Amino acid sequence: MKRLFALALLSACSCCLHAQAVDTTVCEILKNPVSFNGKTVKIKGTVAAGFDQFVIKGADCGQKVDAIWLSYPEGTKAKAGPAAVVQLQPAKNFTGTVADAGQRAAVTLEKSKDFKQFDSLLSAPFKGDGLCLGCGRYTVTATLVGRLDGVKAGIQRDKDGKITAIDGFGNLNTYSARLVLQSVSEVASQEIDYSKSAAATKGDVVTDPNASTGPPQPIAGEMKLERVGGTSSDPVTDAHKTAAGFPAGSPLGVRVERAAAVFPKKGEDNGVWLSYGIGNQATAKSEGKGDHDSPDGVLFNCTINKDGLKGYGPPIVIAYAGTLIADQRDAKVAQNYAGSYDAEYYAWQTAVVGAIGNRIKTLTLPGGYLLLNRAWPSADVDKNLIDGIKGFLDKEELLTR
Repeated sequence: MKRLFALALLSACSCCLHAQAVDTTVCEILKNPVSFNGKTVKIKGTVAAGFDQFVIKGADCGQKVDAIWLSYPEGTKAKAGPAAVVQLQPAKNFTGTVADAGQRAAVTLEKSKDFKQFDSLLSAPFKGDGLCLGCGRYTVTATLVGRLDGVKAGIQRDKDGKITAIDGFGNLNTYSARLVLQSVSEVASQEIDYSKSAAATKGDVVTDPNASTGPPQPIAGEMKLERVGGTSSDPVTDAHKTAAGFPAGSPLGVRVERAAAVFPKKGEDNGVWLSYGIGNQATAKSEGKGDHDSPDGVLFNCTINKDGLKGYGPPIVIAYAGTLIADQRDAKVAQNYAGSYDAEYYAWQTAVVGAIGNRIKTLTLPGGYLLLNRAWPSADVDKNLIDGIKGFLDKEELLTR
């Protein structure tokens, strides 16, 4: 009898929690995220786990970022999440304004059959030809319940370009709203269309990076590159090798080396932290000030899921992520950017340079956006690259300038 009463009470509490959830939409939250801060919300939306995304997408919300960052509660062992993410955090010696996260209520995830299906679908890789970075097979439409954290996202600087305040979630702290997942239901999947790149990538086999296949074949009009060896277990070392493979003094090699150089050497503490795993959790360690100093008072936390990247993917990701960090540390560069859109645009250009240095034939992003194809005529390379990056940022990342 006592057990039946306890079960009934537990069921009643569970129903009560769901009854208290605010029924809303992605667009309503994005209009004023701070007004939802700390509330339990219920929303139906499309979730994507892409290269640097783990988000609930809005449908033409009219914001600079039409998405909510999604996180699992700390300690959740799950597979879905971004392939790479760079997040800024005030260091222990940061002298600017530190956002007050308050005492955020703990969230317990219901690991139901629906959740397991949800996580499995979002972590399923796209199995196409060529190198496709962080490309998943599905997006998922579902009803989500969780704690909404709403802030004024972004990085603030003084007149000299020094960072004075940091807030926000996800890659480059771009997202003003984060949902920490409590439960998921009504799961349905949609296969992502990669037809835009299918013809170009057909038959492009990503071979063992350590296999010697001779010197790289350049794109039409591209300078010839020399092979410097295969990959190691360290993507940063491989990125340095990629830079060294360009002719001495080449602006392309300098660009990749600039990205690789932001990551610390062994025993060095320069405020940049590289870890390997899936950046899919809301962790207490990332809230407020960090526990280490940094030369500029800012910690740059980079997480890469090497298991979700094949072939030469990891060193190319280092070229991308290192550029994001190097640009944020260069006040003159960062002040000229119109937010995350410009920062990502330039970083993707560097990633393509990294791909060229590794003799990649084709490079594709989630949604089938082709950034590199060695079969392109030299007259079309720049235009096709620009179209690919813009299409990806506009349609997949949902970023606007």
